[in-house]
Amino acid sequence: MKSLDQGNKVIDESKQGEATVLNTNVGDKKVYIESYGCQMNFSDSEIVASILQEDGYATTRNIEEADLVFLNTCSIREKAEDTVRKRLKSFTKLKRNNKKLKVGVLGCMAERLKSKLLEEEKLVDLIVGPDAYRDLPTLLEEIDGGEKAVNVLLSMEETYADISPVRYGSNGVTAFVTIMRGCDNMCTFCVVPFTRGRERSRDAESILEEVRQLSEQGYKEVTVLGQNVDSYLWYGGGPKKHFKNLSEIEKASSINFAQLLKKVAQVNPEVRVRFFTSNPQDMTDEVLEVMASEENICNFIHLPFQSGSDRILDLMNRGYTVEKYKERIDKIKEILPDCAISHDIISGFCSETEEDHQATLDLMDYVTFDYGYMFNYSERPNTYAAKKLTDDVPEDVKKRRLAEIIQRQREHSFIRNKTYVGNTYKVLIETISKKSDEEYLGRNSQNAAIIFPKEDAKLGDYVNVLVEDCNSATLRGKIVS
Repeated sequence: MKSLDQGNKVIDESKQGEATVLNTNVGDKKVYIESYGCQMNFSDSEIVASILQEDGYATTRNIEEADLVFLNTCSIREKAEDTVRKRLKSFTKLKRNNKKLKVGVLGCMAERLKSKLLEEEKLVDLIVGPDAYRDLPTLLEEIDGGEKAVNVLLSMEETYADISPVRYGSNGVTAFVTIMRGCDNMCTFCVVPFTRGRERSRDAESILEEVRQLSEQGYKEVTVLGQNVDSYLWYGGGPKKHFKNLSEIEKASSINFAQLLKKVAQVNPEVRVRFFTSNPQDMTDEVLEVMASEENICNFIHLPFQSGSDRILDLMNRGYTVEKYKERIDKIKEILPDCAISHDIISGFCSETEEDHQATLDLMDYVTFDYGYMFNYSERPNTYAAKKLTDDVPEDVKKRRLAEIIQRQREHSFIRNKTYVGNTYKVLIETISKKSDEEYLGRNSQNAAIIFPKEDAKLGDYVNVLVEDCNSATLRGKIVS
């Protein structure tokens, strides 16, 4: 699958997007899948591959031999949608050369732009939303009969808990495990609740069984995924959002995120566990204490804050203040002194002033984040901000402020990386370095990428690496005994 550039970020080599295409050897029909955007989309593409495999499709790395091409899309920013539209237009020649080729769009953009893509621009034959992947075999029959096919209905129950994903990663070292779908937070800038639906948690036992299978298959790290993992809640009778609404019997059998995280970590102490994404208002001390108690839970937290201004946070409907965010940061550093922290920031949200912008820089200085994902505000249709607020910050001002944020983060990333130099870390070898076939790239518990000579190690090994040098994005070192 192919990863769309997720925006401006100061981040290590292991996070950079590259074309990675699903590859299995079953069936006589072939499907080519490209994934764009977040980790959830990559995880969804693995589910799609599994469903299509049951329908007789093998995945291929060669788009020229495909009978079916899918783009799994992202709607989080306008740039992401523009990139996908250009990619769809590039398939015109392919379709001329292969009259039987069918092109489909999956995911968030599919739900949002179904009419435009299918009827106005006539770029696709098939459109399937995030909750309708089980319907793919039926929809493919419809297009085989000469019809266009669409299913973008959202669900209050679908979690794909019973589907074993086809793993697209060729290294067999790391894997994603989705624990919940959708989001209830309704941030005023965000389109996710409209494209992925309301929040629902997945059966805890199905999650643990998936982790067990990955462990048995030799995977060394799992990342549990959700739009807001801290609000995960499962009880014996099914998913239910609010703990306070459960009966006493339901409460006794419920599992929250901290409890789930501990259970996942205890499946195999040799399998590392990460999670993504947390929300400041929902992360509990219990989660931090579980992280501290289980050695194989990595010391890394992604904690978006979006703005350092209380006024802007209120307009965004983020549900916390700067002071509350600082309190959460302080608690993380108290319970997990070695924990790395990353962020999301939106520059130039509606009515943002220079004072608001400076407050964001001040909050960055308070925390000294390891890295972050940084973007200009992009108005998304159907959101509260698009309907009720004015996108009034000029583009040149947005760009200048974003450049200042990126520069500040580069400085902080370099400061943080310098603290690793001279220390030895347990590193999981994930891949060969992009710059040299003689070097590996791995990560420590803090999610920092470290490049080092191969020596006699192999992919999937844990090795001790002495960090000898760094820049703002990457560490360099050598294996030590």
